[in-house]
Amino acid sequence: MSSPAGLKNPGAAVRGVGAAGLVVEGVVLLLALLPLAKLGHGDTTAAIWVCAVLAVVCFLLCGLLKHSWAWIAGLVVQVVLLAGGFLHWSLLALGIVFGPAWLYALYVRRSVYSNKPD
Repeated sequence: MSSPAGLKNPGAAVRGVGAAGLVVEGVVLLLALLPLAKLGHGDTTAAIWVCAVLAVVCFLLCGLLKHSWAWIAGLVVQVVLLAGGFLHWSLLALGIVFGPAWLYALYVRRSVYSNKPD
């Protein structure tokens, strides 16, 4: 009998999609620190801290995606990133880019796990 979606290990495949998204997001957040510090107008200290903490959280969540709560935590990261737009507009922009990407990863997860073999 074949596994859901025809994958040998659907759980690992889905975790790979989620981890890839979180790694890319974490790297982009780290790369955003220097421009935010050097080119940001006004006091950007809080925005820099939010950016750094979210990058670390993204990297930590990569290894925790075996737990269902980690997927919800990934969604919380996106919401915090969007809310960070009140600190600096660039955090809002990153939230607009990575929020839909994470929603797509959640969609892929749900579709793989809900696809039952006949």
